[in-house]
Amino acid sequence: MSQKKVRVRFAPSPTGGLHLGGVRTVLFNYLFARHHGGEFVLRIEDTDQTRYVPGAEEYIMECLRWCGLEPDESPLKGGPYAPYRQSERKALYRQYAEQLVAAGYAYYAFDTPEELEAMREVEKARGNHSPQYNYSIRKTMRNSLVLDAAEVATLLEKGAPHVIRIKMPENEELRFSDMIRGEVSFQTSTVDDKVLLKADGMPTYHLAVVVDDYLMKITHAFRGEEWLPSAPVHILLWKYLGWEADMPQWAHLPLILKPDGNGKLSKRDGDRLGFPVYAMNWTDPKTNELTRGFREIGFLPEAFVNMLAMLGWNDGSGQEIFSMEELIEHFSIERVHKGGAKFDYDKAKWFNHQYIVKTDDALLAKLFQPVLDEKGMVAEPAFVARIAGLVKERCHFINEIWDHGFFFFIRPEKYDADAVKPKWSAEKQAFFEEWAQVLEGLEDFTFAPLEDSFKQLAAAKNIKPGELQLPFRIMLCGGKFGPPVFVIAETLGKAETIERIKLGLAAFA
Repeated sequence: MSQKKVRVRFAPSPTGGLHLGGVRTVLFNYLFARHHGGEFVLRIEDTDQTRYVPGAEEYIMECLRWCGLEPDESPLKGGPYAPYRQSERKALYRQYAEQLVAAGYAYYAFDTPEELEAMREVEKARGNHSPQYNYSIRKTMRNSLVLDAAEVATLLEKGAPHVIRIKMPENEELRFSDMIRGEVSFQTSTVDDKVLLKADGMPTYHLAVVVDDYLMKITHAFRGEEWLPSAPVHILLWKYLGWEADMPQWAHLPLILKPDGNGKLSKRDGDRLGFPVYAMNWTDPKTNELTRGFREIGFLPEAFVNMLAMLGWNDGSGQEIFSMEELIEHFSIERVHKGGAKFDYDKAKWFNHQYIVKTDDALLAKLFQPVLDEKGMVAEPAFVARIAGLVKERCHFINEIWDHGFFFFIRPEKYDADAVKPKWSAEKQAFFEEWAQVLEGLEDFTFAPLEDSFKQLAAAKNIKPGELQLPFRIMLCGGKFGPPVFVIAETLGKAETIERIKLGLAAFA
């Protein structure tokens, strides 16, 4: 590794929700930077104004904040290489595109949309079903490689609409070393002459990413493997602009695959299979369609990050639960797998469960509070924390605290009387009536004294305690569920427990 200070970047387009593959790219960038004492930059690539979605940039930043992956430099924070939005850097790019034209590595193309469409139709008629503006086609089009210099100068002077395209070489082999894939080679003839500068003066991704990575001194570029086909264009731009010595080291990350391994995981797959693929809720401003996120369904950010780290990486030890500090310490790009990682929602839920169990009860209570607010429930934080502690072993999500502990907040509205009635008797009725009175006088209303008084009275009445515990549970909860029954009673307190016994008796009668 070079001795330069490590600088990595995440450069999303603000076009919608943040896919968990995007968050994993952020995470691997962040871990690599922190492991090497480097810097992590967030740069917004908003050069395609037609796809820009209002609110998407703020959403991306909120996602990173929730995950604890705060950048060192960003549009919000600023930094030594500001601005960090490409649309605000527009003036920078033309000079580099013109430099490439002057050096013979790029050219002006004046083709109209109609001329481009006509070219495609002609090529399709010849049996070329995916025509590209490439080394063979460019000789037949209206560009500065074909037109004479005077005509080009006149067109430019008149402000004729044009783009600048890279001139891809014919039949050259390009090789580069990828930190994950090793040696990768490309045949340049298979790559078209990509547009570098659009007619509106905005750069395309290809030009902007190279210029910005150079100016921002990025040392390592991690991105999804879907960008691999663009690598030859980017490598040539680094070379043609005279910056080859400063080119970052590349790492093309494996895809996150559908659970069956067939293809890249998409939002549609999540909708179809009933799980989120976005980090947080995203509402499309055009359609008002809501896509659910991991945060809102009850994932803890630490669990979400830990789960993502294990999608395509491990440290070889078999360990699965890592704190952020441990991830930073253990992370190495060499241990990222080449192959795609299947997304397993049950495994994701397992991670969340592990973290819920480890989380402090008071913090769980705080995270659970919105669910109570939604239901119009008012309860003391200490009471909610106690309930969270009692039921968290059964929870995969924060909101499941309600599913496993709702009876602490509301009295049963109906009872599983069918579970009680076949063995219900006048003796059992009498036992509970008398025990309710005993409880009135019980000063220490905690687990052990409650259980002792229960068993003593059962022995005096000659009834097996086991036959009485199920009816008692159903009086308190309404059904055959919940933590140990005397723990429930202790948590509910004396007055509420006695009241629920009376209501239960009336229901069983």
